[in-house]
Amino acid sequence: MKPNKKSLPDQNGFFGDYGGKFVPETLMFALEQLEQTYNKLKDNNDFKKQFYKDLSEFVGRPSPLYFAQRLTKHYGTGSIWLKREDLNHTGAHKINNTIGQILLAKHMGKKRIIAETGAGQHGVATATVAARLGLECHIYMGAEDVQRQSLNVYRIKLLGAQVHSVDSGSATLKDALNEALRDWVTNVDNTYYIIGSVTGPHPYPMIVRDFNSVVGEELISQSQDLFNGMPDAIVACVGGGSNAMGIFYPFINMTETRLIGVEAGGEGVETGEHAAPLNDGSPGVLHGALSYLMQDDSGQVKSTKSVSAGLDYPGVGPEHSWLKDTGRAEYVAVSDGDALKAFHQVSEFEGIIPALETAHAFAYLDELMKDFNSDSNIVVNVSGRGDKDINTVAEIDGIKF
Repeated sequence: MKPNKKSLPDQNGFFGDYGGKFVPETLMFALEQLEQTYNKLKDNNDFKKQFYKDLSEFVGRPSPLYFAQRLTKHYGTGSIWLKREDLNHTGAHKINNTIGQILLAKHMGKKRIIAETGAGQHGVATATVAARLGLECHIYMGAEDVQRQSLNVYRIKLLGAQVHSVDSGSATLKDALNEALRDWVTNVDNTYYIIGSVTGPHPYPMIVRDFNSVVGEELISQSQDLFNGMPDAIVACVGGGSNAMGIFYPFINMTETRLIGVEAGGEGVETGEHAAPLNDGSPGVLHGALSYLMQDDSGQVKSTKSVSAGLDYPGVGPEHSWLKDTGRAEYVAVSDGDALKAFHQVSEFEGIIPALETAHAFAYLDELMKDFNSDSNIVVNVSGRGDKDINTVAEIDGIKF
């Protein structure tokens, strides 16, 4: 089957069998209002002009496509290129989506902004755009992630937002999203919820994908300019999936380019101690959408395990589930140990300290590069920078400051 990106999602928000709106009646009107606003504005020339102006002047786009000379030499086959989302203002790809959604919130007259965050990058990006407009902002974050991402917690507070630490469940991203949804149900009239990934009820997976697809759009023209063709493969880490979907989406019908998503393998997929629903999950409903999910035989959501806060999530976006089932994208898992090794390797080889999320994508190069020859061009999406992870990695390495 050759996927047709222009036909999905359908009018009910489904990508094949996945997606939809599985939410309380209280939120149905808010979702319909959001969808109507987005459909009205997405092709509006003034709206698009403002979106791309903000991406250029505030975020610093386009992000470079950078030739990784020493990594290329290390593997000895194919050329490795890095799409440098780590160089964006706030340090990750998340700002692309929040720039777009804050414009929607402004048009809808919402004065209060909420968001969930795992690694903290979406929280920082949301607090940043809210600060620009002087809007009240609340960020929900699992207590576990508050500890391991303390730098980003402080950045969020510096930007004037309030951080709500969530102690329930596993105290990670899943639980933060639960609390953000509860807030939205309670305050739906004056509150805009900026979801940070291609998860949640329709129209969020579509909206987040579209705003972040600027990454893939830039890559098409940069590839043509730098190596006179399209990449042979694009590699990106996958948690909820916004990073990967943003770079995959413009390439879905370019079937000569392999699309490879790398999930968090934790202690190993075979152990059950991981966060890899596309590798070891089954379809189920989580946070308002039907998608692949880590669940037990009773349908209860399983606990996750990952060294990376941003990948520590038991579900995944519905469009990724569709891409898996159609075979258009490949999904693999990388262990904590291999990700940590890649974190150090990329830092030392390229002078680029990657986020632990991105390190999963780099780690898969050990396997992937065996498939290519010297004429091949492989792109790794560098979803974010690793400043936020220094304390985590130092503690694992036994280093105390």
